[in-house]
Amino acid sequence: MESTPRLIKSYVTLDGKTPFKTWIKSLKDKRSKARILQRIDRLRLGNFGDCRSVGAGVYELRLSFGPGFRVYFGLAGAEVVILLCGGDKASQQQDIQRAHDYWQEYTSHAD
Repeated sequence: MESTPRLIKSYVTLDGKTPFKTWIKSLKDKRSKARILQRIDRLRLGNFGDCRSVGAGVYELRLSFGPGFRVYFGLAGAEVVILLCGGDKASQQQDIQRAHDYWQEYTSHAD
């Protein structure tokens, strides 16, 4: 099976904030941050790895280190991945809800 390279973009809220970038910058552990960004690079190459749908067009990329980091994203067409937000296992339900809200806002203004 061939992987399709993807363009990675960060979601920008209507008021100009980028929740994923804000989250990744807030991480204190530089090693964890580097591993998360390395995982995003694999997404860019089309390697989705350990991820699952959490409904409404949103996917959860599961990272099995630290506190169980999660990255939430949506797919805009066949070639673009929109990074919505990030979190960890402890805040998973709230993060999924935020990701759904962000994705709904994105898709309603994408045209």
